[in-house]
Amino acid sequence: MAWYVDKKTADLLSELLSVRMLWVSVSTILMLGLAAMTALPLPLPPPGPPPPPQAGPSEADRRFAEEYLRRFYALRPGPGRRSRAAEPDDGWRGGVCDELRRMQRFFGLPPSGELTEETMAAMRRPRCGLSDAEPFADTMRWRKNELSYRIVGQSLPISAPRVRKTFRAAWKIWSNVALMKLRKRKRRDADIVVSFHTGDHEDGSPFDGSGGILAHAFLPGSGVGGDVHFDAQEDWSFNSTGYSLFVVAVHEFGHALGLPHSPDPGAIMYPAYNFAPDYELQLSFRDVKDIQHLYGVSPNFAQLVLKSPPPRTPDKCDPDLSFDAVTELQQELLFFKDRSADFCFILQFSVFMSQSELSLCLLRFMWRKHPRFDETGITLISSLWPDVVPSHLDAAYENVEKYVNVFFKGDQYWALRQLLLQEGFPRNISDLGFPSRIKAVDAALHFREGRYTIFLTGNECWRYDEQQEAMDGGAKLIEEQFPGIPTPIDAAVVHDGFVLFFKGNLQYKYNVDLKSVTSTSPTNELLDCQKNDDQTK
Repeated sequence: MAWYVDKKTADLLSELLSVRMLWVSVSTILMLGLAAMTALPLPLPPPGPPPPPQAGPSEADRRFAEEYLRRFYALRPGPGRRSRAAEPDDGWRGGVCDELRRMQRFFGLPPSGELTEETMAAMRRPRCGLSDAEPFADTMRWRKNELSYRIVGQSLPISAPRVRKTFRAAWKIWSNVALMKLRKRKRRDADIVVSFHTGDHEDGSPFDGSGGILAHAFLPGSGVGGDVHFDAQEDWSFNSTGYSLFVVAVHEFGHALGLPHSPDPGAIMYPAYNFAPDYELQLSFRDVKDIQHLYGVSPNFAQLVLKSPPPRTPDKCDPDLSFDAVTELQQELLFFKDRSADFCFILQFSVFMSQSELSLCLLRFMWRKHPRFDETGITLISSLWPDVVPSHLDAAYENVEKYVNVFFKGDQYWALRQLLLQEGFPRNISDLGFPSRIKAVDAALHFREGRYTIFLTGNECWRYDEQQEAMDGGAKLIEEQFPGIPTPIDAAVVHDGFVLFFKGNLQYKYNVDLKSVTSTSPTNELLDCQKNDDQTK
């Protein structure tokens, strides 16, 4: 900014102002400038260096992965195989790749057959020691509906009364929904024996110390059939630290009753330990359906459902499916969805449930569509991003120029780079230049070539210049900018040269150049929905 004064005034100022006074004036101007700067929208983090290319897996990772696949997916190592650092790909053909794809499909990962970082992360998560390929059958169950169990061992890692109370509550979780009774006995003729062990305890499935394998169980039957073993070296707890003994017990007791592992990441029978410290366990719809298939329905189940309905994991084949948010991530499309809104609504207003049990709604899911693969599997958001990504997202987009993923919920937004939350986040959306009347963002459209993002809020849209880090003008009506698109919108994404808008169970394919909707289709059209036996049984 330039300042203009006449000569007379300038002479007068030069006589009156000392060097000290000039310094004070300059300081004042600088302070005013800084104050003005603080009033401007705060930008996203400056672009850092591009993510380094992923190095190939180390030989140690390969050996770990082969052991994992051997133990949990029945991989049979080839005869005489030798590991050679100079020829790392020799052992990753044929059976190894096939079983790796099988594992990736089970965990909802892109089935590339390659040992990616996220695949290794899934393998290293604490989990149950039972195989994911265990040959369970529909008839793998006890031939009676009244079972007994006993707890053996003198050196329990926690107090015996707490162990007994925890196991009694864990059995009750199953007997509340299925037609069965379980009683604790001290005699040797109990059907199921529950115990704690360390290391190799001579059952063919040694424990590995803290982390890794938490516990395992045997299928129903005579002898050791139905027995449950816990790793005594784990940090077992009943609060917000360590591993919840109650949660793991419910999972293992499910095996003892005849249930296999489930690929449903919202089910208690999912093999990996998925639970936040404040998680209040409830069987999922899938868990309930599977145990009732084996033993029948408890006479108390109808009353239980009215009080607390079992939560459902989102189903990509649901004709009424809607999305919370959709975004691109490099080559992939990510579709975000939390648990049923109806379930969470009922739970929130139920007089029978505590506020802590609202954590049941906090499991966050996503589908990942990759152009190289036909399958689109469901997985937890936390399998890719840390738990700082909020539940019930409103919007999300990928800022390619800055290597940042941005998430919106309510009046806050989060920025993550290379899976890490950036310093100073979450921030208020007013930092982006929104007026105070805007309380949330419904969807975000990032245009890579133009380097701008369009935010949709109610019946309005806003253009944000990613280079200038400021709003480009004020709000405009969506009906004027995108004729034919209903409002408010649920989610939106730029994909393959079109804009895809999602509202309810419909997808609108929009041509920006023609400013018109080219087609409408079911929301789940891109998810390659094909009902399989696992989904329909």
